[in-house]
Amino acid sequence: MKRIASKRDISAGVKHLRNSCGRLAAMLEECPPIPLRLSQPGFEGLCSIIVSQQVSKASADAIFGRLRSIVDPLLPEGFLAAGEDGWKAAGLSRPKQRTLVEISNAVLEDRLDLEGLCSLPPEQAIGDLVAIKGIGPWTAEVYLMFCAGHRDIFPAGDLALQEAMRLGFGMEERPDEKTCRAEAEAWAPWRSVAARILWAYYAVRKRDAMPVA
Repeated sequence: MKRIASKRDISAGVKHLRNSCGRLAAMLEECPPIPLRLSQPGFEGLCSIIVSQQVSKASADAIFGRLRSIVDPLLPEGFLAAGEDGWKAAGLSRPKQRTLVEISNAVLEDRLDLEGLCSLPPEQAIGDLVAIKGIGPWTAEVYLMFCAGHRDIFPAGDLALQEAMRLGFGMEERPDEKTCRAEAEAWAPWRSVAARILWAYYAVRKRDAMPVA
């Protein structure tokens, strides 16, 4: 299975998509260089993804920073030992606390191998992840993209990707997950790079739409 492991891989994907899709090529003209965004697989990487859900980047960075200072190293046994007082001090919401407890127990009970599943086919790896209560398809897909380095994953349920597609494709309404997934089929085998392009484009358009302070 070919993986994204370096900026060279990102460049190869960008080149392929620029040459094969005019709409992505137009987006790339407005975007800064597409980042690698790759983390080590494991509990800490999955924690970071879960912490980032439904909060701003600044908030996610602050919460994750506090969590890492409270639980060092950030491993399942240390997370459980921190208890509710530690989780609250970090700023974790109750739903995220419950999800991370479920993941911690699954890892410690050998029901979830976060490193090993990185070598599995995407469908099987996603199935193993979503079997854990609190992990949905978006979390599983993002983990495979940014921790396992899978190069052909597209988290079509992501609202920013949907909005980027609306803006870049000139759609009147934001496309739903089914439509986005169908559109992304044309970007195989580099759908993970296509997602990075759409996120970069969304960031540019969102910034440009914001009033200057």
